[in-house]
Amino acid sequence: MSFVSHLEGAIDGTQLEPRTVQTLHKDRPIWVKYDLDAVKKAVSRSDLVGRTDSMWRFRELLPVEHNENIVSLGEGMTPLVDCPKLARRFGVKRLVIKDESQMPTGSFKARGLAMAVSMAKELGIATVAIPTAGNAGGALAAYAARAAMCCYVFMPGDTPAANRAEAALFGAKVFRVNGLITDCAAIIAQGKERFKWFDMSTLKEPYRIEGKKTMGFELAEQMHWSLPDAIFYPTGGGTGLIGMWKAFAELAALDWLDDDKRPMMFSCQSSTCAPIVRAFEKGERFADPWENAQTCASGLRVPKAAGDFMILDAVQESGGAAIAAEENRLVDLAREASRLSGVSVCPESGACFGALETAVENGQVSANETVVIFNTGAAQKYVEAIDVDVPTLDCADVDWNLIERV
Repeated sequence: MSFVSHLEGAIDGTQLEPRTVQTLHKDRPIWVKYDLDAVKKAVSRSDLVGRTDSMWRFRELLPVEHNENIVSLGEGMTPLVDCPKLARRFGVKRLVIKDESQMPTGSFKARGLAMAVSMAKELGIATVAIPTAGNAGGALAAYAARAAMCCYVFMPGDTPAANRAEAALFGAKVFRVNGLITDCAAIIAQGKERFKWFDMSTLKEPYRIEGKKTMGFELAEQMHWSLPDAIFYPTGGGTGLIGMWKAFAELAALDWLDDDKRPMMFSCQSSTCAPIVRAFEKGERFADPWENAQTCASGLRVPKAAGDFMILDAVQESGGAAIAAEENRLVDLAREASRLSGVSVCPESGACFGALETAVENGQVSANETVVIFNTGAAQKYVEAIDVDVPTLDCADVDWNLIERV
């Protein structure tokens, strides 16, 4: 059963009907709200022991009403990887990577799209469309295929080839657009009436947040119900950061946390696309669009986030910050993190390491604190960005001096 009590406009608190198709309220995102008193009576954290090893173990705090509508590829329960070398490199007591690269389709997008497609199935939606800078398109295509839905994917023309091929592999109708993700979104807005698409854009339906918040549930359970001092999260649309902050509030209301200390939330962006950082530094609640957005980390190239105020609210309430890493360091930081951890770190998460460096230098994070960095995707999906020059050997006349130099 579902414990959803109602939906709520995030901008003004207006209550909306659950279990009906909803998109935006006053052009802003919608929260899913639960009867947490009823959840508290129905389940305890000890009941999780022995449940499915996926995000669906948190069933009472998720919106799907009927189990047969769950569309799953086994997403969730990604590992926490302790990285002592990285902790020493960045000057903190403990640094842990939550490695979302091990999700279906290789990124954290699987969580949100699994939930969104499950709810679309429950609500009778047959055709979905999404604008994407990369990983979300592949994830939607996979879950739509699983649910036997028709799927349209619109990508900027320079989206990494791996993402384009992935979406097409799952049978989606994939289009390259001469523009940014906002231009892709404009095409969907123009075409959804004509083609009966349901718009799966970030935060333009209520349920991707609910899938993404399971990162927060998992983190709390994996850390034995005591949260870290700080979380660094790469922020394009910011659904995961918003979702985790929601998750921590729900866990606190259920008395599942051993203390009510919540982490500082750090929103991490690139210096060449940093609308959230700019708004944070100005003390503003809403972010102006970023002109001429460019970054090698395709997931960070979001000039205008629909949930900008939700991201900024979470950052402010947590005592965290929004920090931009230098664009020309993202790939080098990701490579360094990969080399020192063995984790396949994507360029987006390279921004987190740059932001952590700044936060430690500024005293926002101290040397005795525990930091969690989210690795949101697999590095191998960014071939164009991380390409390296690998020397070639002649097998008939091996150049041993070359091997020694490398």
